[in-house]
Amino acid sequence: METVLYLLLDFGGSAVISYFLGCFNGAVIVSKYILGDDVRNHGSGNAGLTNFYRTFGGPLTLVVILCDVLKAVIAVGLAGYCADKYLFDGWPYPTHALADVFCKYWAGLWCLLGHMFPCMFHFKGGKGILSGGAIAIMIDWRIALVVWGGFFILAVATKYVSLGSLWAGASFPVATWFVYRDPVIALLGLVIGGLVVYMHRGNIQRLLSGTENKFSLHHKKE
Repeated sequence: METVLYLLLDFGGSAVISYFLGCFNGAVIVSKYILGDDVRNHGSGNAGLTNFYRTFGGPLTLVVILCDVLKAVIAVGLAGYCADKYLFDGWPYPTHALADVFCKYWAGLWCLLGHMFPCMFHFKGGKGILSGGAIAIMIDWRIALVVWGGFFILAVATKYVSLGSLWAGASFPVATWFVYRDPVIALLGLVIGGLVVYMHRGNIQRLLSGTENKFSLHHKKE
């Protein structure tokens, strides 16, 4: 009983910490508190890197990238550290390596939820590509290669960042299954990838109707 309570507190604490780390949305923080002009009032209304760059451009884009990458690195890295230090062999997996992976997926999911639905910003955040990509890198280089490789190929070839993003979301659970072959970890991967695809539902409609904006290195000022 004591062990179960400890594990519940451990995973509950990981979820809370990862969620609030995810809430530190770089695009919102930089645009609202540094530039004094909330990015969500411009363009697509999304608090993500692409909309920030299209609206403001400039070197502060690097701050947005750094913020959204670092929070994912901290969340997943902290979960991995705690798994290595505190989780014992036999739960929730017979090998410590899989227990470590499970904790990383768990933390990554909650970090992504915080990024997409930040409570401190009225639950209106980004679509999770940059943070999700950082989570993939932190989990396994093979998964990251599939996710990022397809993203860059599609984004560069078509100039539709959203198309590359949809690949990232859809390929993440597939790559997860082929790497780990574990149903619980695959389910977490499916939820993470599904969230990314869900957040791009508007882009899917615009892609199908031919009205989706192509990415350009020259940002547009309103």
